[in-house]
Amino acid sequence: MFEITDVKLKKIEEKSNLLAIANITLNNCFVIKNLKIVKGKERVFLQFPTIKNKEGKFTDTCHPLNLECRKYFEDTILSKFYKSIGE
Repeated sequence: MFEITDVKLKKIEEKSNLLAIANITLNNCFVIKNLKIVKGKERVFLQFPTIKNKEGKFTDTCHPLNLECRKYFEDTILSKFYKSIGE
């Protein structure tokens, strides 16, 4: 199993649904950049990095394969985000 060993956040100050960008390190040896912390209609959530394809559609460049893994990413990264804004 992997562990998120570092989270770096860049808060977005503009009035938008994009709250921050996160870069994370897994097991002190693998980096994933440009995860987005987004304010949705019902909750704040984590959006994984995407790339625009030739048809103009966005597709994930990486993402969790199951809910347990997604929950681990969201819980860890959003916890760090909330601590950084004092919530």
